[in-house]
Amino acid sequence: MTTKVRKKKTLLPSGAPKMRFHVISLPHTQTTLEYEACAYTSKARKFCNMMKSLGHEVFLYASEDNEAQVDELITVAPKADQQKWFGNNNFRQNFFNITWSPDDEHWQETNKRAVKEIKKRIRKKDFICVIAGLCQKQIADAFPEHMTVEYGIGYEGVFSRYKVFESYSHMHYVQGRLGDDNGHFYDVVIPNYFEPENFPFKAEKEDYFLFLGRFIERKGPEIAAEVTRRLGKRLVMAGQGVREIKGNTIVGDTFSISGDHILHVGHADVRQRAALLRNAKATFMATTYLEPFGGVSIESLLCGTPVIATDFGAFAENIQHGVHGYRFRTIGEATWAADNVEKLDNKKIHQYAVDNFGVDRVRYLYQAYFEQLLTLWGDGFYSKWNTGVDVYDRYR
Repeated sequence: MTTKVRKKKTLLPSGAPKMRFHVISLPHTQTTLEYEACAYTSKARKFCNMMKSLGHEVFLYASEDNEAQVDELITVAPKADQQKWFGNNNFRQNFFNITWSPDDEHWQETNKRAVKEIKKRIRKKDFICVIAGLCQKQIADAFPEHMTVEYGIGYEGVFSRYKVFESYSHMHYVQGRLGDDNGHFYDVVIPNYFEPENFPFKAEKEDYFLFLGRFIERKGPEIAAEVTRRLGKRLVMAGQGVREIKGNTIVGDTFSISGDHILHVGHADVRQRAALLRNAKATFMATTYLEPFGGVSIESLLCGTPVIATDFGAFAENIQHGVHGYRFRTIGEATWAADNVEKLDNKKIHQYAVDNFGVDRVRYLYQAYFEQLLTLWGDGFYSKWNTGVDVYDRYR
């Protein structure tokens, strides 16, 4: 099934080539705001919008409901098949129940359909853009003469020669996991990207802290609860993965959190997330693993709300200590941070996020990267024009 989608008329930056993108989304979601809790679906939708805003042609291979700006929506994961593959999972309460083996039926079927449909449309120098790593390698293998770009890597199972990572931390982590200590000229870091209008700034904050994310131990909800308990402050919590609430105890799969100071408000859609974020004194991002990016942290900054984060992973790149929030290594440091967030400049925090992570900025980083890849059809590494600093400087 294909659908023509109405698109905005826009112009390319002066002198920039017009390009064509075949973007493959995920088999378990719709490319709509309703599914923003799936970070990769969110990236697919906004990536299409960014490329269209620059005047490129975009073909999206996804399910049936779509809010991305594209030239054509091609359905490769119908709702009927999603029901067969994933059942009636309530993603507002539970985690998405997609599995991540390339041999799983939902990947095999959507990949085969995508290959069939791409073959009808693809031209020389078109880009194929995937967001699920090895699970979508089957598509790349069908088009060896084209560049398949992994355009938003926050995962480990990479395969392409052309890779866009969300942070330098994650790029080096993945390369280390692969036992690879060589640099790669066509690997690049472009941060995750956000629509500032969905996370409006507010200077005046209410008297609560926020934990917003999946309820797993490694996201650090227990740390947030302990810090606010020590300060006698209210902690509002929202996200997937809570199994039950017993009085003042929140029960997850492998842990529970108790305290009269805690309020769990359930799943938060984009509108509800924005309200929680812009009113909070600060947002806890106490992730204990090496966070590839941590999108909630930037949503918080867009609202002018400081972030209290662990001192590793992407936070070390994105959260300047004492400016956009605080990074900590002990409960004591986190407690001090929460007690001192009012010293920070909320307006400065907001502007930093807009300038560095807003779609109107990040789209030009992608424009520069794809222009660089286009030179591989000619002189490539030895090209004198429209590469490297020249391209990136043009779109600063």
